Amino acid sequence: MWMSGGSCLGDQINELIRSPERMARILPLFWYGGAPMIVVTFACWHVSVRTGRDRLGRIIARSGAVTLLLLRLPELLLFTLDGALGQECMDAWGPPEIATRNAGMDLYFLVPPILVLLAVRPARRGFVRRGRFARTVVAVLTLMTTLLVVDQAAASGRVSSDRELDCGGFGNGTVHDVTKAEKDFLCRVRGYDSFMDDGIESWAQVPDRVVLTQGRHLCRLAEQHGGDTGAPAVREAPHAALAGALAPLCPAVARAQELAGQRQQAAHAAYFAEKEKACAAHPAHRPKIKPVRQHRATMWTEFWNIGGWEDGYEDSVPDLVKELVGSEPGALAVWAADEIGHACVTTESYTRRPPLETKGWKEVVEVAYESPTGSLTLVDGEGETSPKLTTSGPGSYRVRVHLRGRDLVHQVPYPPDGAVELLIMVFPGERKEPTVYR
Repeated sequence: MWMSGGSCLGDQINELIRSPERMARILPLFWYGGAPMIVVTFACWHVSVRTGRDRLGRIIARSGAVTLLLLRLPELLLFTLDGALGQECMDAWGPPEIATRNAGMDLYFLVPPILVLLAVRPARRGFVRRGRFARTVVAVLTLMTTLLVVDQAAASGRVSSDRELDCGGFGNGTVHDVTKAEKDFLCRVRGYDSFMDDGIESWAQVPDRVVLTQGRHLCRLAEQHGGDTGAPAVREAPHAALAGALAPLCPAVARAQELAGQRQQAAHAAYFAEKEKACAAHPAHRPKIKPVRQHRATMWTEFWNIGGWEDGYEDSVPDLVKELVGSEPGALAVWAADEIGHACVTTESYTRRPPLETKGWKEVVEVAYESPTGSLTLVDGEGETSPKLTTSGPGSYRVRVHLRGRDLVHQVPYPPDGAVELLIMVFPGERKEPTVYR
């Protein structure tokens, strides 16, 4: 036997035997509550009796019946043991509605193997007094049945509403016998909190008292593992579904989640810094004529393209020319990654047409762009924005996009950082037809 601080003996022993028990139950003989095993063993007993081998038949039938008893009886006895240790230990088995149902099913599945044992016993003459073991088993089963009936007949308890708990924080709650942390926990469990809009399935109508007791027990399990709700002991608990709402009730979980969030943010920042460093390592573009504005940035996308919009045109999604650049009035789209990724982007705005540059670029495509407000900016998936590209105000423009690195992105699953480079030139122009230079 093994037991850790803050847990109950019956529940701990049950955790130890649960895995081998589950492995046994996946065998076809133990499906449907062991019905195939009962049929097979009872049939063997019947055939043995018909052929004059009564003893062999009884051995086979008893072996099958005892096997089924060993699968069901330990859990029932351990459940009864925790019940004797107190309500807190009973809560380790889950909400009363679930725990008593499971115990009731265990009792139900004990009946067939017991009937088999009674059926195959040899005939005896006269009254035979049963031994102490048999009398003890009958007494324990009777006591457990009585306790289950009493527990099922008990009042279900209060299930507080959103208004009663004051989940919105308006100060008009009517539940005063619980702490602020307990209220927040109940609000999350029931789905009254914006953190968990739908609540936790199957717990919506469980009484407040039961939810809080199960939450405290789950908190103690999490505390034994540094507040980690992903620890096996927490994840495999009967009430593990409450883990997602546990932070308000359990400071250890709240601290662990805060630290995990900080680590995630740090890793996120380091990842982006690495990509930005790779883009910064590329030589800066040296324009042939001086632009009004030049800007370099590492820009991200989760949907192939980087978008450019003016106010009121954010819903437009232009089609691309040569799968590189496309435009509509007030909207621009530029290919930047193979679905998800980043590109090293240089934008340049001009008041007149710059000289054509194709050397060193794999693709060069130019399209027309109509600016309704003169406020076009590029916006990536992380919120990075470019300076205003249409420096001459509303009117007709040309957008020339230079690209290199697309072939490398398509050739390998994980291209090197900064593989995709884009140079985007925006300048006034009346021509409407797209031009493909490379």
